[in-house]
Amino acid sequence: MAQLQSPAELEEYRRELAAARAACELSVSVCAGAGCLASGAADVLAAFRRELADRGLDTRVETRGCGCPGFCERGPVVLLYPEEICYLQVKPEDVPEIVARSVADRQVVERLLFNGATGGNGVCASRGSGGNGNGEVVGEPAVHECDIPFYKHQQRTLLASNSRIDSRSIDDYVAIGGYAALAKALFEMTPEQVLEEVKAANLRGRGGAGFPAGSKWEGSRNAPGTPKYVIVNADEGDPGAFMDRALLEGNPHSILEGLIIGGYTIGAHEGFIYVRQEYPLAVENVTLAIRQATALGLIGSNILGSGFDFEIHVHRGAGAFVCGESTALMTALEGRVGEPRPKYVRSNVRGLWNKPSVLNNVETWANVPLIINRGAAWFTRSGTATSKGTKIFSLVGKINNTGLVEVPMGMPLRRIIEEIGGGIPGGKRFKAVQTGGPSGGCIPAELLDLPVGFDELAEAGSMMGSGGMIVMDEETCMVDVARYFIHFLTEESCGKCVPCREGLRQMDRILSRICAGEGREGDIETLETLSEVAGEASLCALGKSAPNPFLSTLRYFREEYEAHIRDKRCPALACKGLVSYYIEPEKCSACMICLNACPAGSIDGGKNRVHIIDQTQCTTCGACYEVCPPRFGAIKKISGEPVPPPIGESERTVVRKSKAR
Repeated sequence: MAQLQSPAELEEYRRELAAARAACELSVSVCAGAGCLASGAADVLAAFRRELADRGLDTRVETRGCGCPGFCERGPVVLLYPEEICYLQVKPEDVPEIVARSVADRQVVERLLFNGATGGNGVCASRGSGGNGNGEVVGEPAVHECDIPFYKHQQRTLLASNSRIDSRSIDDYVAIGGYAALAKALFEMTPEQVLEEVKAANLRGRGGAGFPAGSKWEGSRNAPGTPKYVIVNADEGDPGAFMDRALLEGNPHSILEGLIIGGYTIGAHEGFIYVRQEYPLAVENVTLAIRQATALGLIGSNILGSGFDFEIHVHRGAGAFVCGESTALMTALEGRVGEPRPKYVRSNVRGLWNKPSVLNNVETWANVPLIINRGAAWFTRSGTATSKGTKIFSLVGKINNTGLVEVPMGMPLRRIIEEIGGGIPGGKRFKAVQTGGPSGGCIPAELLDLPVGFDELAEAGSMMGSGGMIVMDEETCMVDVARYFIHFLTEESCGKCVPCREGLRQMDRILSRICAGEGREGDIETLETLSEVAGEASLCALGKSAPNPFLSTLRYFREEYEAHIRDKRCPALACKGLVSYYIEPEKCSACMICLNACPAGSIDGGKNRVHIIDQTQCTTCGACYEVCPPRFGAIKKISGEPVPPPIGESERTVVRKSKAR
């Protein structure tokens, strides 16, 4: 691969690649993201290549392992272009039929299409497929990707390219316009003009704080001292979040291109990608992308003959959550323990090695080439007055359609959860959605029409964060949710400052006591005091925002805290220390399923003998409750009320045969 020496050579190379792609009649994209690979996508891709070769179609049909298309709930996902036929949960044994019918005869394999059954989203799927609202499909299944409810309500700009390019091929990225923004910036714009375009777009950092990227860049550009650095924050540590991972795995060149443009703008000639150790595929793909771009002359000395030099290094983080904080990340890059430091001077002025440093997250950098190519006016057409563009969320938890979604800023939470996510499984009621990662907050059902934006979420007591969105149903205990996240943050605290190290530890202990049924009057007030001190006096943003899970759940679900403390009752029946199980004699069929499942041996019974749970031995693990057949529903879970006394021995020996059947 010869190095490109000018924008003209880049454009000529692009035309050649585009012509080669156009010569193929069809292309088959198989998701090669980490989630689908875990479900067998590599075997599916290999099966396609074998089958096409055996049929002599491999010269007419392209195959590519693409980035995550988002619908993780139904992977492995296969897309056939140009028709955009979308097949879900494809297995290697399905491939011969797909090739025979969809490739050779241009027919569809209906059993692999999205509908109420394959979609698994009940009411929402039936809406999208002409259903009757009861999860029954009335109309035709969705053939095309854009017809699937999960996709049709999104606005995919960053994720749109994931399924159209091979995640390990720079040629695919160049063919669809990749690195054109870099050439435009280097040869048609001055650094000041690039900066003004980013500022006009009002691109706010997608990593959590929402600080305007243009202002941050301007501070570094104007700061004294050299060298200067640009850094990608790919230390995505929020539970349930995988937005950055999907972009790094699926379209690494978009991040590299944005980073190089950022370096050109502020006068930096060296960039770093800080990626967490737990993302091996992302590390592999972005490292390969750097080698490919270097070989093509898009990274290194005299890029495209512009005279601009730029190098990129990948640094693998050790997995500490606190390293997502800017100063802790830079400290780790310097080879020291990843601990935050006071921000007497902002890191864009004195950051890495005390030099001006711009740190943005993966999604922020990936937006830069789009803004340069299409302009700030295009970018600001989407979003709210203060939050422009689109945002990627990882939609997980008690939701039918889990996966990555990209929506315009300002879309109400209700549309994301009900129309895209397909609602709550099992017909259960929505209770809350947690946004912003462990330091975020919980938004209740009464605020479901809240527009998703940086400022709107902050006013509601939560935050945008990097884009995690965890949905909870009526069976979720909000006190336990606060306990879980406070415990997570306690474990992840670096321990450098007392308000975070000791304050969070005390909050964790109190919340654990409350969930165990040992709450005391005054606990809520103590938690509020600890929250205030941590928020005001902690060294970094981790400690300052750590009380948010408690504060937001207290704000909207105070009655649950009071029930735990005063009534020794968990309204959601979720806290083990506050629930009991018992068997209703008139419903017990003596099937012995629960008896055999009980790990503590606390159930007494036998054939034709009503079962009884020995409350002194029961560990409230819930195994019996989970295995009791729904047609019997004999095991009940209660909280805050006495367990009915067991029946006498004479009553236990009689079980009606009709019930046994």
